[in-house]
Amino acid sequence: MATTIGQIPLRTCTEHNGRPLELYCEKCDKLVCLKCHLSTHKGHDVCELSDITPTKKQDIQNFIDRTEQNELVQLREYIKSTDTLLRDNTSNFENLSHKLKKQTDKLKQDLDFLTAQTLSLYHKMEEDNTMLIRKYKQDLEMYNKQLGQLIQECKAALQHGSHIEIYDTGCEIHSQISVPVKPVLGTASFTPNKTPQNHLKLALGKFDALDQASTNQDGSVIRTSGGQEPSSTSQQSEPKGKKAVTMYKLLPQTKVLEEWRSPVGINSICPTADGQVYGVYHSKTLTLLDRKGKEIQEVKHRRTIIKDISLSPTTHTLWVCDRENNIMELVSGGLKHRFSTKETPRCICVTACNHVILGMTNNISKFTPQGQMVLTTSATGTGKPLVCTPGRIPECPVTHNVTVVHRNIKGDGGDGTRHVIVIDTDFRELFVYRGDIPSTYKQSSHKGVEPFDPQSVVYDSVGNIIIGDWDNYRVLLISGRGEFLRIIHTDTDCTCAVGVDREDVLWAVFGRNVKLLQYSSG
Repeated sequence: MATTIGQIPLRTCTEHNGRPLELYCEKCDKLVCLKCHLSTHKGHDVCELSDITPTKKQDIQNFIDRTEQNELVQLREYIKSTDTLLRDNTSNFENLSHKLKKQTDKLKQDLDFLTAQTLSLYHKMEEDNTMLIRKYKQDLEMYNKQLGQLIQECKAALQHGSHIEIYDTGCEIHSQISVPVKPVLGTASFTPNKTPQNHLKLALGKFDALDQASTNQDGSVIRTSGGQEPSSTSQQSEPKGKKAVTMYKLLPQTKVLEEWRSPVGINSICPTADGQVYGVYHSKTLTLLDRKGKEIQEVKHRRTIIKDISLSPTTHTLWVCDRENNIMELVSGGLKHRFSTKETPRCICVTACNHVILGMTNNISKFTPQGQMVLTTSATGTGKPLVCTPGRIPECPVTHNVTVVHRNIKGDGGDGTRHVIVIDTDFRELFVYRGDIPSTYKQSSHKGVEPFDPQSVVYDSVGNIIIGDWDNYRVLLISGRGEFLRIIHTDTDCTCAVGVDREDVLWAVFGRNVKLLQYSSG
């Protein structure tokens, strides 16, 4: 607009010596003067400027009404919401600071407990050694006394003994007690960790300063950060001051990297950090295999059947639960007992916080490595437990939520309908996945669609959930929020177990065949 509302209009025709703009050219949607109408706009439909004023007034009124009723109202809501954002921002970082301090205090307590435990062990070993040494000294003194008496008897026999007394004494010196055996003392050592910083960082927890993360429809995970990203990631766009980086992208087609027939049955599988894998199948034998399926080691459990295994993401040691309620850790090639439970565990998960989660009939409980219960599920108001028959139970490396294969056996009080349930760190239900696949998703042909039967489940590095669907011979991929992403692979035999290594390579067991599948790039 050339003037302020209320002032005398100053707009004039620039082509004809400042003549007033009195007409409106409908064809050109432009104000013109009389000379323009007779020259440049000759033959165009024109009208007086006053004729279009009512229409313009209505447009202005509509703008006022729309803006006052919608945009301004929404704008005021946005302004109001910033107060909430400010409160949430402050609360968020206060909570983060509280969690950090709480974790630090817990680590201090754990360190004090570990120190006290070790000192107690040293003291016990010292006492045991003291008792052994004192007993050894007493035995030596007794032997010294007996030997002295025997020498006196020998001297007396030589001086005054008869032939038979000398004979008896000669026999006696060969049948006396021997020198006491020196005891084997308990030994201990302590080597201080000269570079504990990395271990302390792992113990403290993961710090993530990424500003934004989103998952595309194709399953790729894009994160926006103000910091530097690893050079191996592919850059997508660069908003001012920030970087959008694709951290994870699903491949158009799953690649089979390795395939071999396992020398042992496997229904629970744990890939290790060095490219090997532990497997077990309802037996007393734990087997370590390499990437080609060659057997490296067998660990025999003398007592009973092993139910499930879990690899600690912090210590990288393997934990085991068995049919006789024992919880054990694989140490130096042997299973060391850590604690026992009142109920029989069906599955086990060792968390990043070094807790042990056990799935039992009508119960899921969290323990310390020493067996002290930290958290347990309780029945709802209807008397129905959250999970009655847990099958497998992994932890998400991103959110630390827990996914449970719910086999829902009728004998345990279930209805027989199997599904996967995701719960948070306080064991509150977040969502349930029942095997739903969009009708628009093109499925590969196989023996036919059977009811969803999750046998095993595992998380990948970005928090997506991989589910082994037993009766449908396939492996499904859903997001950490429960959105179906794709069928990773369909096979010709039942899906017995799934595991993911540190490179996000999927180890899947179909019958006795093991396949290493690459379904993503990162």
